[in-house]
Amino acid sequence: MTLKNTFRTGAMALAIGGLAVTAPAMGQYRQKIGNDLSKCSANSRSAVKVTVQGIESSSGKMRVQSYKGISSDWLEKGKWLNRIEAQASAGTMVFCVPMPGPGTYGIAVRHDKNGNGSTDITKDGGGMSNNPSINIFNLGKPSYKKTRFTVGDGVTSITINMKYM
Repeated sequence: MTLKNTFRTGAMALAIGGLAVTAPAMGQYRQKIGNDLSKCSANSRSAVKVTVQGIESSSGKMRVQSYKGISSDWLEKGKWLNRIEAQASAGTMVFCVPMPGPGTYGIAVRHDKNGNGSTDITKDGGGMSNNPSINIFNLGKPSYKKTRFTVGDGVTSITINMKYM
């Protein structure tokens, strides 16, 4: 092995090792997690306590997903950070969504009333952080600028009001 190849191999090992160390801090995509409210306690770091109001029924599933608060990730398939799925409960539900660290994020909530895993526009409900208006012309996808909010080292509390057709 030449000195050049040895350097190249060592540099690749450092680069790979560096990614392994920094990836969790940057946040990984598509983490399915449970709804552990203890992660939103006084000693928690970078988490969002999401209170979801106006859930129409206890049928089906609730899905809460967090996204980076940037245009390229907001509501893009596979670009969610954390996902919590739970049995729906009519009225109000509370979720704790841990975040990778301080930063700007957005939350989207969906009530899949019949639990089929598909979005049924006329039956299912939805909501987003900052409760932006949703209309048919943008297919329910408001700008990331309207939904993003800042998360610090502690717990940030938000309320999302569900909307149904």
